[in-house]
Amino acid sequence: MKVLTVEKLVPGGYGLARTEEGTVLIKGALPGEVVRGKPVRRKGTLFLEEVEVLTPRPDRYPHPLPPPADLPLAYESQLPLKEGLVQDALMRIARLPFPLAPIHPSPRPLGYRTAAQYARHPLGGLAYRLPESQALFRVEEDPLLAEPLAWAFSLLKTWPLPVEEVALRGSLLESRVLLGLIGGNPENLKRPAKALVGEGFAGVVWAEPSPRGRFRGRVQPLYGERTLLERFGPLTATVSVESFSQVNPLAMGELLEEALNLVSGGKRALELYAGSGLFSLLLAPRFQEVVAVEISKEAVRRGEADRKRLGVENVRFHRGDAKEAAQLGAFDLVVLDPPRSGLSPEVRRYLLESRPREVLYIACDPATWARDVGELSRGGYELAFARPYDFFPFTHHVEVLSLLRLG
Repeated sequence: MKVLTVEKLVPGGYGLARTEEGTVLIKGALPGEVVRGKPVRRKGTLFLEEVEVLTPRPDRYPHPLPPPADLPLAYESQLPLKEGLVQDALMRIARLPFPLAPIHPSPRPLGYRTAAQYARHPLGGLAYRLPESQALFRVEEDPLLAEPLAWAFSLLKTWPLPVEEVALRGSLLESRVLLGLIGGNPENLKRPAKALVGEGFAGVVWAEPSPRGRFRGRVQPLYGERTLLERFGPLTATVSVESFSQVNPLAMGELLEEALNLVSGGKRALELYAGSGLFSLLLAPRFQEVVAVEISKEAVRRGEADRKRLGVENVRFHRGDAKEAAQLGAFDLVVLDPPRSGLSPEVRRYLLESRPREVLYIACDPATWARDVGELSRGGYELAFARPYDFFPFTHHVEVLSLLRLG
């Protein structure tokens, strides 16, 4: 067993300490803390296991948190650490000495999540799957959940449903929740689904378990509604349990408002990785034509419904891969909101060849964002603005709103 002092927070939510064997990563350990544990090398990297915190930080959060909450600090102490992750990535990976705008805090430090997914525990109740081991961690309550989901969580703990997992998607605007049942036999779940709608759920769908990820296999509605209406700042948009929408709609709404003030407007705008087209619908009054590219059929269907409901005529949805952007021609503005892996090489190449005047880049991973920003800056773009946004309090995750312009 070794006694170590944690130096800093690094990507992945690990505390970093140093030994004569090299750096050690420690999950859940905070900068300045003294810890004891067993160093174990996995895939060439040292991790500390069987961790005991000997000297906790005085601002360590004193109440129990579920496993995704890997930053157990008083909220005001979390923000400079997250801002530091973005600044470090920008300097270390992009090699850009650019001053960030101060991090934008979440409107709610707790009770902010409007989406969640849990495994059914064999002893009853709900559990998180631990990311490294897939072991089940049973949870009695989840303080990260927004009010509608907290109600749903309490109810589902008492229902012995014959499924592998449950997924929740709520709406703060409507104060209602959609339920996804993953695994089991959909025919046997129709009667429980009807009963759950009777208990207060807005609707229930079934999903086939898939190694490709949640809701990547067959999906079948069981009872009730398929979508809810949610407010994201200046917009209302539909959300569903089976496709991605930001889980902190209050924080996302504030990001949308700032994003709208950053761009210049023009003739044509393109949104890649568009989802249901929030940015396209937001920017429509500033451009003659907006094209939203999204691969998910369900997200495109919701986006089209929102476009018609809002009376927006100049937004066109294109169902396809963002890699195909070159087929769509040149644009004055390109909006990017990619997954954690960042931009594909094809998208980076498209930007450098078509050279839109502005690129609005919203990122959920500082490291891949910094990689992409570095390549774009070497290709003639200048980083004009960058601000971290906290969408996930009590976790290491941090979003970045940024704007690049042609130099």
